[in-house]
Amino acid sequence: MTGAVPAGGAVVDVSPPGANDWSCRPSAERPHPVVLVHGTFEDMAKNWSTLAPYLKRAGYCVFALNYGDNATGPVADSARELAPFVDAVLAATGARKVDVVGHSQGGMMPRYYIGFLGGAHEVDDLVGIAPSNHGTEGLLVPAPEGVSTSPPAPAGALCQACADQQAGSPFLAELNARGDTVAGPDYTVIATRYDEVVTPYRSQFLDGPAKDVTNITIQDVCPADPIEHDQTPNDPVVHQLVLDALERPGPGDPAFRPQCLPLP
Repeated sequence: MTGAVPAGGAVVDVSPPGANDWSCRPSAERPHPVVLVHGTFEDMAKNWSTLAPYLKRAGYCVFALNYGDNATGPVADSARELAPFVDAVLAATGARKVDVVGHSQGGMMPRYYIGFLGGAHEVDDLVGIAPSNHGTEGLLVPAPEGVSTSPPAPAGALCQACADQQAGSPFLAELNARGDTVAGPDYTVIATRYDEVVTPYRSQFLDGPAKDVTNITIQDVCPADPIEHDQTPNDPVVHQLVLDALERPGPGDPAFRPQCLPLP
């Protein structure tokens, strides 16, 4: 899509480079299309400007969506937007399953789709980049530019997804009540020790058997990597970790060692 403004003034969603070629057909080596799910206050064009073309060059059919009013709406409602998008990708490509890669809320929200909306049968891999799997103890909710609230508005008044991602929220209690994973998909979590948004960073990790779940701290494989929350999707080290998780059976290989910065 081009981002042109059609009659009526609505802005057409702008896809990141390499994404949303609906004529793409998966190869035998890359049988699962990749669906990219952006984070809170983000959109697909900004969140996936580097990872989408990286995965496209690696031979994947890549798709991305915008959802939930820049992912500020209720997380469960956003999962209900993801479900038909995945169905559309499967129908267009003829694939049996997709791989889902998400950042922040986008790495957690698909777990609701998987666990409550039938996605366990349609997702082969879920790769979460700095995902809010158990919420955050430090998420700040700024008022929109030009809007003054006195006294400060509660999180849900401006961003229900922000309230949903607070540690201990009713939404997260429901999401995690039956355990962190369900049978079917493989789960890989990629976290940075310097995450200042989803805190503590280890709250991003999932509990589950090693055959189903791999939790990776970026600095355990590349100690000098300074990446923080917002830029993790653009980190070349993260790109390599994502590709490893997608290419192999099961979750990401805990023994995989990416090429650390600086890259040539």
